[in-house]
Amino acid sequence: MTDTSEDLIPALLELAVRAARAAGAELMARYGHVEGLDSKSSATDPVSDADRAAETLLVRLIDESRPDDGLLGEEGASRPSGTGITWVVDPLDGTVNYLYELDTFSVSVAAVDDAGAGLVGVVYEPVRDVIYTAARGRGAHRNGVALQVNAAVPAARALLGTGFGYDPERRRRQGALIAAMLPEVRDIRRIGSAALDLCYVAAGSMDAYYEEGTNPWDVAAGGLIVTEAGGVFSECTPLGVPSGKLAAAPGLHEELFRLLHAHAGH
Repeated sequence: MTDTSEDLIPALLELAVRAARAAGAELMARYGHVEGLDSKSSATDPVSDADRAAETLLVRLIDESRPDDGLLGEEGASRPSGTGITWVVDPLDGTVNYLYELDTFSVSVAAVDDAGAGLVGVVYEPVRDVIYTAARGRGAHRNGVALQVNAAVPAARALLGTGFGYDPERRRRQGALIAAMLPEVRDIRRIGSAALDLCYVAAGSMDAYYEEGTNPWDVAAGGLIVTEAGGVFSECTPLGVPSGKLAAAPGLHEELFRLLHAHAGH
């Protein structure tokens, strides 16, 4: 059963911030001279020594403070929880951007309870030194300033963020759906980091974000940040791909959900 003591949330958030900043510093120390490049699910899904080193650092810092908590990490960190709390970490969300030195990448650190619901979430953008934080019931912030999603607008005036999977056939289907959605919205952005997409929705830099095929470590922190900023974050799988997500203000969320399913044919 998850610890519910009053000082739990602040302690978890402090640890998440400290770990995310440390991993970001590790990434920046290696930025521009990537080594140990390999691939994961496909030839276009890369991993490098930077990803692995940043995750090792994240895990070490969490272990030092909370050795009995569970772990779920993109680069292989995994163990069951003895406390009801599990850390869900992505040491480098936006690896392709990192490799191409496009600057838009992030570290994502979340702690979830035994039901999988977010307790704290931190997304750190190291190039800009911008940190997004959220704690359950305590709001979301960017560098300490409170965040609020944009007020709902009609879909025709909404800026929609998205992303694509690595499997070629999945990308083809996703591309066709996004092409069908393009006339329905103001415009579409493809940032390359799901965690940052969600933070940008929370901050009002985009109105909405939709993607199918996300992993827990991609969205655990960002999803809580959106929710605590007043947005709706939910499952959305018009193409039938597992783990699809849609984030937007109430009202806009419902309209986009209907449009996505209509253009997907079901």
